[in-house]
Amino acid sequence: MISKNQKIFVAGHNGLVGSAIVRKLRDKGYKKIITANRSKLDLTNQIKVYNFLKKKKPKFIFIAAAKVGGIYSNNKYRADFIYSNLSIQNNIIHSAYRCNIKDIIFLGSSCVYPKFCNQPIKEEYLLNGKLEKTNEPYAIAKIAGIKMCESYNDQYKTNYKCLMPTNTFGPNDNYDLLNSHFFPSMIRKIHELKQKKGKNLILWGDGSPKRELIYVDDLADACVFFMKKKIRETLINVGTGKDFTIKEYASLLLKIINPGKKINILFDRTKPNGTPRKVLNINLAKKYGWKAKTNIEEAIKITYRDYLRKTTK
Repeated sequence: MISKNQKIFVAGHNGLVGSAIVRKLRDKGYKKIITANRSKLDLTNQIKVYNFLKKKKPKFIFIAAAKVGGIYSNNKYRADFIYSNLSIQNNIIHSAYRCNIKDIIFLGSSCVYPKFCNQPIKEEYLLNGKLEKTNEPYAIAKIAGIKMCESYNDQYKTNYKCLMPTNTFGPNDNYDLLNSHFFPSMIRKIHELKQKKGKNLILWGDGSPKRELIYVDDLADACVFFMKKKIRETLINVGTGKDFTIKEYASLLLKIINPGKKINILFDRTKPNGTPRKVLNINLAKKYGWKAKTNIEEAIKITYRDYLRKTTK
């Protein structure tokens, strides 16, 4: 059990998930939260990571640091994605072991699962088929992180847990049109269409792929919940268990961001769809007593306000 006076290191505290974990820890009364900006700690440098952990001596580590992006950036910068993510997670996990830090939560991604696998996706489907080509380097890095945690648990009796969240969104997201995930990118597209009084919303693919979303504060809640929970499994899915098509998400965003306007949703079929469907089986998380709480429409409104704050500075 982690007490509220013990040190907790959140790697990636400036990102979408890391910042939400810090907020949640503070809300829960944890007082000794350790963070480090890139200028102070290069997570791709093993010696610096080891020295940092040896000096700070945290009791628990959240690995929320990662190089992330949408279909375009994952596919274009394949070498960057596999190298950066392998380096970050390898350095933190191995340095934690060397510093006798027994407790970690490693944040992965649902893209670790095969492109064509049974739905909803169970944890046991890992490595049961081919990955989606466009984000394969990122997925392989995350799979390596899972197997590293699993292997250290087996060999060194550590307590390294891996949470596999579905598509995550919320405040502090990246809204770049090319380098973000589909949902924040869609928020920006619809807002800019509203500003221009446009009539046509053009999206990649054909609108048929189905995706599950989780609000980032719910994911942070799961992180803190499982930080305190003793579990047997290394890998646990974290999601809502509900999925919708890209077209349905576009319609919902239009209703919230640009209500009452007649907008045509068009699709650029020269662009890739990605995985046809991705919804997680969350029975294991439920068995341990965790489930998401936030209504998606309310979460979208909060996220849109965050986008407006960022763009009107």
